[in-house]
Amino acid sequence: MTIHDKLLDIVQTRGAGYLVLLDPDRKSPESLAAFAKTCEAQGADGILIGGSLLLDDGFDRCVEAVKKAVRLPVLLFPGNGRQLSRHADAVLFMSLISGRNPHFLIGEQVTSAPIVRSLGLEPVSMAYLLVESGETTAAEFMSATRPLPRNKPEIAAAHALAAEYLGMKLVYLEAGSGAKQSVPEILVTAVARTVSVPVIVGGGIRTPEEAAAKVKAGASFVVTGNALEQEGGPDLVRRLADAVHASGVRETGIRGTA
Repeated sequence: MTIHDKLLDIVQTRGAGYLVLLDPDRKSPESLAAFAKTCEAQGADGILIGGSLLLDDGFDRCVEAVKKAVRLPVLLFPGNGRQLSRHADAVLFMSLISGRNPHFLIGEQVTSAPIVRSLGLEPVSMAYLLVESGETTAAEFMSATRPLPRNKPEIAAAHALAAEYLGMKLVYLEAGSGAKQSVPEILVTAVARTVSVPVIVGGGIRTPEEAAAKVKAGASFVVTGNALEQEGGPDLVRRLADAVHASGVRETGIRGTA
């Protein structure tokens, strides 16, 4: 079974999935591995590794340590083509289609594709959409692109539909790391109702209630990262995972799988 198939299976059996994003610049390989193991024990469905910047040369060691520590799918969430490692299960091979910067629409992908192939990584094509969040985020600054307006859900829906027609398998709605405001539910709903591929929502989600709201609005996956570092603790991971899974069960009518 491919990693993409496993992601679809999570949605099918649990209604929605909870993914934890680990930033290799914030912790040592050993700390990342230990935290990933905790997340697995507390109900997370997968681990993402990546960030907008890469200030350390230990990315490969971080991915290797995390992969050895967990049985969960480990996916790369690269901010650029240098954030690749053969130790991961797959890479979210994404295009920043919310912006018009050709480097992140196709340029970075062209230079990265041969490396992904040589490393034997499974590429999971994904549309990456930055959404206005109330402040300039690292992703917005580093990509030199404007985010989609948060009060214009039809614009986001049109971008997501174009991505699906281009063959992309996932749509990621991103408010940005540490965003003041998460992606609004009305925008999540507009996108989820427009496309038939799973919708992932991340950025600015700090509480189980917010995570549940994204699932109820139509998200197939919820991602948190900074909230766990700032609030901390296995208890928050458990409460976020439970909120996502319980909301997924209610929204899809699945029984006995949460």
